[in-house]
Amino acid sequence: METIAHQIASEINVKPTQISAAIGLLDEGATVPFISRYRKEVTGGLDDTQLRTLEERLGYIREMEGRRQAILNGIGEQGKLTSELKQSILTADTKTQSKEYGINK
Repeated sequence: METIAHQIASEINVKPTQISAAIGLLDEGATVPFISRYRKEVTGGLDDTQLRTLEERLGYIREMEGRRQAILNGIGEQGKLTSELKQSILTADTKTQSKEYGINK
């Protein structure tokens, strides 16, 4: 989660600790409006717009990680996973890039 927190923090220009706290609250089931109104002290004052961006990016990144692992496992089981292909898949950071390597549902 730390890598994700750092990535999102740099994207929305806040501290990784704020993102980690918000991710924890979201993972516990708290909604963006609830966090925005009642948990400002926990998130260091993240506003509604920042929290919505965080929630969207978090879902996107987690989906990419799941796809990435599924593809790596599938290609690995076929015995066709080269170190170059693995590195390319691991560094793909968008769904468009991932489609080039077959990372799609």
